[in-house]
Amino acid sequence: MSSRLVGVGVGPGDPELVTVKGVNALRAAEVVVVPVMDTGERGRAEATVLHYVPEEKVLRVVFALNERTDRARREAAWDAAGERVTELLKRHASVAFATIGDPNVYSTFTYLAQTIVELVPGVVVETVPGITAMQDLAARSGAVLTEGTEPLTLVPVTAGSAVLKEALAGPGTVVAYKFGRQAAEVAEALRETGRIEDAVWGSALGLPEESVRPAAELDGEPLPYLSTLIAPPRRDSGRGGKL
Repeated sequence: MSSRLVGVGVGPGDPELVTVKGVNALRAAEVVVVPVMDTGERGRAEATVLHYVPEEKVLRVVFALNERTDRARREAAWDAAGERVTELLKRHASVAFATIGDPNVYSTFTYLAQTIVELVPGVVVETVPGITAMQDLAARSGAVLTEGTEPLTLVPVTAGSAVLKEALAGPGTVVAYKFGRQAAEVAEALRETGRIEDAVWGSALGLPEESVRPAAELDGEPLPYLSTLIAPPRRDSGRGGKL
């Protein structure tokens, strides 16, 4: 039988936001891989997984997470992780990889799956969707992501603040991921485009250190790397006005 690699989205941090299908996939797998930084601290994916499967079933694999400048180091980490998971797939029929958010939205799983497909002929790759940070932040803050015909634009600020400014100048709601290190530039872009009053940001959602605040309170100080921003458009046309 073909070995199976399943990317499981475990949400942004709150263990209650893992879907039933996600929990079943984690429990059905023979091994659950969780990504960790080379510094070794427990990440959100691992902490969430341990609510549902025993620790002896969980295997930590080092990734160069958040690495943007040293491409060689990043590629080496992906290769090493791919080789580690390849060895697991030789010994186990099913391996799950837990990733925060959704495995198809800016996820480390994407790079791992590409590597595994090249290294393991006939491997079956599947994904189980997870709740994203923007959905969780919308629920916790009361922000409405979209109405009627509004578009929704998702931007990783790691691509540069110019990309965010372009999106904010357009229609609909703009969501910015990973903007914490560029919080000052993000606040400036929100003010320039007239969106700061209705925008909200959050970090560590569902965790004890959670913060959900109006974007108008951004003071230029750096925020946690995995901070999320929701900047809705002005909605002054009444109920159903965007239909």
